[in-house]
Amino acid sequence: GVADGVGGWRDYGVDPSQFSGTLMRTCERLVKEGRFVPSNPVGILTAGYCELLQNKVPLLGSSTACIVVLDRTSHRLHTANLGDSGFLVVRGGEVVHRSDEQQHYFNTPFQLSIAPPEAEGVVLSDSRPTGCGLLVAISRHVSYSIALESDSESVSVLAVPNSNYESIQQTARSIAEQAHELAYDPTYMSPFAQFACDNGLNVRG
Repeated sequence: GVADGVGGWRDYGVDPSQFSGTLMRTCERLVKEGRFVPSNPVGILTAGYCELLQNKVPLLGSSTACIVVLDRTSHRLHTANLGDSGFLVVRGGEVVHRSDEQQHYFNTPFQLSIAPPEAEGVVLSDSRPTGCGLLVAISRHVSYSIALESDSESVSVLAVPNSNYESIQQTARSIAEQAHELAYDPTYMSPFAQFACDNGLNVRG
């Protein structure tokens, strides 16, 4: 899973990484405790978000989120993707599937939020309460399932030498480090910069 905190919270003195980091750590704990169904990553995201809402210590913020589950029993990949986080499925060096971004408008992705009481209804949140909990807004392209070619199918941006947890963590860390480096390159034409240009904004980096 990966989540990206909404940077606009900095203007209110809130660290955007607190919400996204806590959301993913909560989802990770639920999975490690076996409290999930592999074919339902939306359920993991919903349960994690519900825990954040019920915390006695208030946690403010917003985040996009993407959870991918590799079900080795059914040889299927199940995903839940909200906002402009995302994933690729790569086979033989070729991208065979790319998740769709979900944005209300430029630089305003679909997101999960927890706002202070006085800002309820003002802060954007793509979720709604239900009887005994909460339902993540399931619009088109949020949930997706794809059959894999084999049990050893490698699903990653980079070639992972083996599929143990540490190796996958190192691959994710390498991607994050490369993204961090490129974030400070004022000439790099990132996907965000390209999208900005498509919307009439001259942005680089």
